[in-house]
Amino acid sequence: MREGNLEAPTRHPLDWQNPEFYDEASALKEMERVFDICHGCRRCVSLCQSFPNLFDLVDATEDGEVHGVKKEAYWSVVDQCYLCDLCYMTKCPYTPPHQWNLDFPHLMLRAKAIKYRKGEVGAAEKFLASTDTHGSFAGIPIVVQAVNAINRTKFARKQMDKLLGVHPDAWMPELAPQRFRWSADKSPVTVVTNGQRTPGKVAIFSTCYVNYNEPGIGHDLLKVLTHNDIPYVIVDKESCCGMPKLELGDLEGVARHKADNMPVLARYAKEGYAIVSAVPSCTLMFKQELPLMFPGCADTQAVKAAMFDPFEYLVARHKDGLLKTDFSTALGKVSYHIPCHGRVQNIGKKTEEMFKLIGTRVEVKLNTVERCSGHAGTYGVKKPYHPVAMKIGKPVFKAMARDEPDFISSDCALAGHHIAQGMQLAGTPAKALQHPLSLVRMAYGL
Repeated sequence: MREGNLEAPTRHPLDWQNPEFYDEASALKEMERVFDICHGCRRCVSLCQSFPNLFDLVDATEDGEVHGVKKEAYWSVVDQCYLCDLCYMTKCPYTPPHQWNLDFPHLMLRAKAIKYRKGEVGAAEKFLASTDTHGSFAGIPIVVQAVNAINRTKFARKQMDKLLGVHPDAWMPELAPQRFRWSADKSPVTVVTNGQRTPGKVAIFSTCYVNYNEPGIGHDLLKVLTHNDIPYVIVDKESCCGMPKLELGDLEGVARHKADNMPVLARYAKEGYAIVSAVPSCTLMFKQELPLMFPGCADTQAVKAAMFDPFEYLVARHKDGLLKTDFSTALGKVSYHIPCHGRVQNIGKKTEEMFKLIGTRVEVKLNTVERCSGHAGTYGVKKPYHPVAMKIGKPVFKAMARDEPDFISSDCALAGHHIAQGMQLAGTPAKALQHPLSLVRMAYGL
């Protein structure tokens, strides 16, 4: 009998199309089993609010055991899970192949899917998760300026609180006056260099956020690729990656987005492109969640093999001897945050490696912070959870302010803005927020 698990965690496919998956009694029984193990371990207590909620419930029982917790109280644990995956990938000693076979995030996902199928997810939450819908105003002259101006008013924020459950103090992204997919230079360089670890050409999956909210991140990626003579194309057609739907438990919604995206992306994968996404959650969706939901889909597995985080790709190009290192502009002090969905991709600290590479040519003093910011997609903007998100992020806000950096940065743009807001509220002077791709572009002097 195994006493512990020293092997790397391995993930079982998500059996979401099996009717048993949605059996609430079966799911509650499995939650009791898993919660009992978690209660006896408690290593994950500092990660998110799910675990403190669970342990408080257990500690309040007469004998301090899970069997004394009422099943209806389990949902207070489920609702606080935002699927960061850190408990599974960084903390839990009982993940498969351990005999206890514990996968806390996917059990919470199962519970969310049951809740969604029962009709217990409201229209407001569904709207917040429909990024393609509320991004549709981006890039429309006059309309986008009007929407952004209205959304800044106290009246609009009160209405968003009332109708959508968005906390009036939560940072919300503005719509871009020009969408990335409309404004991107679609005339890539023509020099092709064949690498050993990396494909010599890139297909850009824009993501909803870069396309609708911060197209500058995408443009900076294109400038870095062009500077390095890497030909690129913008993916012909794309839909949301499905992560916001996954967080709700809307697995059928995820499947619809997959059906839109996968045939297109698979064509690029089969033509030898590296597929690059500048949002960690989107990259993770194609690398992990969709392959686990559709393990028998050849297109999905092909896209998984071709999918790259931008810095995973750039660092691999450097290892092939194919990345230019003619950095000319010092960045000074940079506080860099590694987001959860970047950490759990099992690629190492590639953005940090890139910053250190820049530091061999020009000045970069790096402060890396490796902890959850608390934003977690739509979780951090919802009224019930925003104060919790700010509490979770407090250690990050403090750590990011160390040594008065010239720039603060995160691969997750949403986390970056959440951190900037938290630092400001903590009384730390506002720092210049730049995405890591923007800092690399600056270091190249572009």
